[in-house]
Amino acid sequence: MKSYVNLWNQCLEIIKDNVTDSVYNTWFTPIIPIKYEGNDFTIQVPSQFFYEYLEEKYADLIYQTLSRVINKGIILNYRIIVDNSNRNNGHTTLQSEHPAACDEDRRKVKGLNEAPADLGQSERDWNPNLNNRLCFHNFFEGSSNKLARSIALKIAQEPGKDFNPCFIHGCSGVGKTHLCHAIGNKIRELDPQKKVLYISAHLFEVQFTDARKKNTHNEFVHFYQGVDVLILDDIHELAGKEKTQQAYFHIFNHLKLIGKQLILTADRLPIEIQGLEERLISRLKWGLTLELQKPDLELRKKILQNKVKQDGLNISEEIIDYIAENVTDHVRDLEGIITSLVAYSLVYNREVSLELAKRVMSKTVKMEKKQITLEKIQNVVSSYFKIHINEIHSKSRKREIVQARQVAMFLSKKYTDYSYSHIGNIVGKRDHSTVLHACRAIQDNLDVDKGFRLTMKDIEALLQS
Repeated sequence: MKSYVNLWNQCLEIIKDNVTDSVYNTWFTPIIPIKYEGNDFTIQVPSQFFYEYLEEKYADLIYQTLSRVINKGIILNYRIIVDNSNRNNGHTTLQSEHPAACDEDRRKVKGLNEAPADLGQSERDWNPNLNNRLCFHNFFEGSSNKLARSIALKIAQEPGKDFNPCFIHGCSGVGKTHLCHAIGNKIRELDPQKKVLYISAHLFEVQFTDARKKNTHNEFVHFYQGVDVLILDDIHELAGKEKTQQAYFHIFNHLKLIGKQLILTADRLPIEIQGLEERLISRLKWGLTLELQKPDLELRKKILQNKVKQDGLNISEEIIDYIAENVTDHVRDLEGIITSLVAYSLVYNREVSLELAKRVMSKTVKMEKKQITLEKIQNVVSSYFKIHINEIHSKSRKREIVQARQVAMFLSKKYTDYSYSHIGNIVGKRDHSTVLHACRAIQDNLDVDKGFRLTMKDIEALLQS
C-alpha cells in the first residue's frame, strides 16, 4: 500500500474521533487520497459542491490532522471530479484557500501581530476579518430576532452613538455571529474609512498570549485602541483568563471614552459567565443587552428557502416544510441539513426526496421529540447508573454518584431552558456555580474520552426514546 494511503488512513482514525458518524460517512468516507509529494497532499472529492463545503467547514480539521500525522506543514490540494469528461480527464485540481496548519502567523488577522503599531495603514490594506456573505439582507427577520435585528441596523447606521456597548446573547446557532458580521459589513458599506474589526475571543486570547511572549503587550493594546468598531465574539471564552480580561478592559475603557462602538456576544448573560471580572461585567451593563432566541417556524422556513435558492437547488416545499417543522434548535442545523441532503444526493446518485430527507435528518440532527423534563432526566440518569434518585440529590462525594449528578446537571442544561440556578436548586439545592462546574467537567470528559462519549450517547438515546 502506498505511503500516502497509509497516512490518510491514520488521519481518518483521528478525524473519526472528532466528528459525528453521520458527518464522517457523508464528508470523509467519499474522499480518496491521490498523492503526497514534497509538501503537497492531494485528495479527490466527488464534486465542486463537495470541495466548497469541505473548505468552509472542515479544512482546518483536515490541515491539523495531516500536520499531526506527517509532523510538518502541508499544502492541501483537491482533485475535483467534473461533469465534462473531456476536461483534464474528467477532473480539475484546486489548492485549498486555507493557510497551512504550521503557518500560525497567516491565521492571525493581518496587522495585529505583524505590525500592531501601524495604525496608519491604508484602507486597501486594512483587514476587518469580516465574512462578506453575512449581511442584513440574508439575516431574515422573525419574532425571535426582530428587536435585535432592528437595533443592530441602527448601530450600523450610527456606530458609537446610542447603543454602546451592545451585548448580544443567545444559545449556539441562533445567529449571533451572522448579526455581528452584518453590522460590520453595513458600517463598511456606509463608511469605508471606518476601521471595523471582528475577532473571536479565542483568537484575541491567542494574540494576547503571543504578544506577552514577544514583549509587545503595549503595541497589542495600542493597536486595538485605534479601532473604530470592535466586535468581540464569544466573550465567555475569556472566563478565567485574568490577564487577557485586563487587556480587554483597558481597550474597552479607551474605546468607550472616545465614542467608538463596542459589540460583544456570548452564549449567556454577563452575570452568568463565571470567571469574568466583576468590573468587566459592570461595563457590559452600561449599554444595551439583546437576546437572540431560537427561530420560530416561519423564520425557519425563510432560512431554508433562502439556502435552497442561494445554492440553486431543486427541493420541494413539502421537504422544506418537513425540515422546518422538525429541526427547531439552530439556524446552522437548518442550513446544514440542506447541504447534507445535496451531498447524499450527489454521492449516492439519489433524487432529493422526502424519504431521503427523513433518513438524512435522523442521522445528522436532533429531531424535535417529546419534551424532555428535569424529572425525566434525573430518572433516566439514576436508572442508567443504577443508583437511587435521592443519592443524586444527596451530598455524597462517592465517585459514581458525583458523576451521575454531574451528568444530570449537564443534560438538564442541554435539554431544557432552565438557568444554572434553577437546575442547581432542583438537583439537591445547589448553587449555580456547582452546576456550571459540572457542565464544564462533563464537557471536558466528552472532549477527551471516547468511552465516555459512548456512555453519554446511550443515556441521551434513552432520554429521547
